[in-house]
Amino acid sequence: MEFTIVIPARIGSKRLKRKPLVNLLGKPLILWVLESARKITDSVIVATDSEEVKEIVERAGGAAIITPSDLPSGTDRVYRAVQEIEAELIVNLQGDEPFVKEEHVFPIVRALLKGEEYATVATLLKDIEELHDPSKVKVVVDNSSHALYFSRSPIPYFRDGEPNLSMCLKHIGIYGYTRQSLEQFVKWPVGKLEKAEKLEQLRILENGRKIHVSVVKEGTFGIDTEEDLKLAEKMLKGENRWLQS
Repeated sequence: MEFTIVIPARIGSKRLKRKPLVNLLGKPLILWVLESARKITDSVIVATDSEEVKEIVERAGGAAIITPSDLPSGTDRVYRAVQEIEAELIVNLQGDEPFVKEEHVFPIVRALLKGEEYATVATLLKDIEELHDPSKVKVVVDNSSHALYFSRSPIPYFRDGEPNLSMCLKHIGIYGYTRQSLEQFVKWPVGKLEKAEKLEQLRILENGRKIHVSVVKEGTFGIDTEEDLKLAEKMLKGENRWLQS
C-alpha cells in the first residue's frame, strides 16, 4: 500500500506549551511520533509552523515542511504540506500520537483503496466516564460504517436506561483522504457544527460527504496535558501498559 503520512505539528498549543518540543524521556515529542510513523511507512512528512521543529526533524533524518501558523485546522496544514509532494493517498497523524501503530493506519488506507473519499478509525469506549468526557470525541455510524455524527457529548443518548457501551464508539483522531478529497475539504468554509464542537471532521458531514469509520481493537494515547506526559513516560518505560487500550 503506497501512502504518505503527514504529521501536523503546530508550535502554539494552548494546553501544553510548545507541545511538539516537550521533553519525553530525553527526546522531543515530535520525534517519538515521527519514529512511530516511520515504522508504518517510509513516506512521512512533518508539517509545522516552526523552524525549530523543522530543524530537529531534519537533524533526525526526517522530512519537514514549513506551513503558515494561522491555518484553521490540522487538515488545512496537511493540505499545504502535500502541495510540494506527489501523494495520492494521505494520512493525517496528529503530532501528539507517539503510540500509533499500523493497526490504526492500515484500515484507513484500505478504506481509501476501496473507493472511500474520507476515512478514520474508532474504538469502543472503556467506561461511562469516557462517554461523558468532552475531551473524548464520540462517533455514531450507519449500517455501512459511515459516520452519522461526531460529538463531544454522549452519543447515542439512551433514553430508557444505562448506556450500552457496546454501541458507543470513541473516535481516534487519525484521518485519511484521497488527494482530490483533501483538495475539496479546504475549499469548503468552516462549518457551523465544526465551530460549535471544534471538530474539523464535521466540515465533511456538513457538506454531505461520507467518512468511513473502521473499528479497531485498541485506541491510541494522545498527549494534551502535563498529566498525559507523565503517563506516556510510564508507558514508554513499560509500566501500566493497560493504559494503551
